[in-house]
Amino acid sequence: MRINFAVQQSENPPSFFIYIKYGIFMAWIIKYSSDKLQSDLLDLPPGLLSRYLHCTDRMLIFGPDLGMPHTRAIGQGLYELRLKSKEGLRRVMFALFQQDIVMLHLFAKKTEKTPLKELALARQRMKEWNDADT
Repeated sequence: MRINFAVQQSENPPSFFIYIKYGIFMAWIIKYSSDKLQSDLLDLPPGLLSRYLHCTDRMLIFGPDLGMPHTRAIGQGLYELRLKSKEGLRRVMFALFQQDIVMLHLFAKKTEKTPLKELALARQRMKEWNDADT
């Protein structure tokens, strides 16, 4: 069994995806709601950045539902990517639009429950993305 794959980069907005040609396969694309969010994610401390890159690589191949402890559905089309390392805890809120995984919001996890302010901001960005997409 041979699997062919290629990594491609688009120009605007910058996003990466992996296309695998083997039977029926869904290619996922990761997009960012803003350039600032993308740069904030790339500026994470090394341990958290490593976890983020590992999880997003898996999301590109297997889809957004990696299961606990990596991803979790929040509800109403909103999901969280759960990052944990010795540098702390971060959450990346994301949503799905067809074959796009759209990263919406990054925040530091400090309490057991997700703050309502963070959820509201992620839902607002999801609505803005949805309105721009239609």
